[in-house]
Amino acid sequence: MAPSKSKWIISLLAGLAASTLAACNVPLVTHPTLTPTYTLAPTFTPTVTPVPLVLSVNGEGLTAAEFKAAVARYQKAQEALGNNVDPADAAQTVGQDLIDTLLLAQGAAAEGHVVDDAALQSRIDALAAQVGGPSALVDWENAHGYAEVDFRADLKRQMAAALMRDQITASVPPTAEQVHVKQILLYNSDAAQQALASLQSGTDFNDLAAQYDPVTKGELGWFPRGYLPETAIEEAAFALQTGQYSAVIQTETGYHILFVVERDPNHPLSPDALLTLQQHAVMDWLAQQRNKSTILFEP
Repeated sequence: MAPSKSKWIISLLAGLAASTLAACNVPLVTHPTLTPTYTLAPTFTPTVTPVPLVLSVNGEGLTAAEFKAAVARYQKAQEALGNNVDPADAAQTVGQDLIDTLLLAQGAAAEGHVVDDAALQSRIDALAAQVGGPSALVDWENAHGYAEVDFRADLKRQMAAALMRDQITASVPPTAEQVHVKQILLYNSDAAQQALASLQSGTDFNDLAAQYDPVTKGELGWFPRGYLPETAIEEAAFALQTGQYSAVIQTETGYHILFVVERDPNHPLSPDALLTLQQHAVMDWLAQQRNKSTILFEP
């Protein structure tokens, strides 16, 4: 082989070798050692999608499954009492009750009344003892459509609501302005007008009341404002002074003539009157909270 051709072949082979090594990232010459730098892809944390709520009060509420179970429990309880409840009516009743419960529980939290884990567990232990032990309580939960976590959450809400309800009822004083009233009750307008004319002619109210009702003699007893279901009777009674009688007052019950026996600005409430005023206090509180809360309910 001619020397010129041999040199060309050697040069060609050297070039191919250099290209191959370069393609394999093998340096042909020695360089200072470099530490490679790696860029990592950003790490993403999966976002948990919240379960939609069919009922919520200020962002707190129940999922569709929880609400459905609550309605089923209500219907089952009504069936045990012999009542057939329309499903739509049951959903409305349960929904409104749950809204009240959530409002009361949130009110308790705002007042600093917290049901801690110890109090909750103590209540669960007491319930278990009532039904025959922890296993029996689990059986009861399963029979009533409760998952354990849902049962604890529901019980905690109920306990917190009870704390707030107790605070509201405790704010009702045991005494109030009251009137002691008697009445003549008739069921015919003409008879009532005749009785009123008799009083106007000078007949004693007590005698006339005893004539129309020999058993009670027309006695209604003491009552405060907000106690009687008939507001017209209350308004008329509190508008009278001691010893005065009213005009004829018509209600769904009949025709009334009232007589105020006594008045007292601070008379002790009867147990029934106290309970009624306490119930009104809770209802008034709930009405105020509903007006300033964000409530969503889509059964």
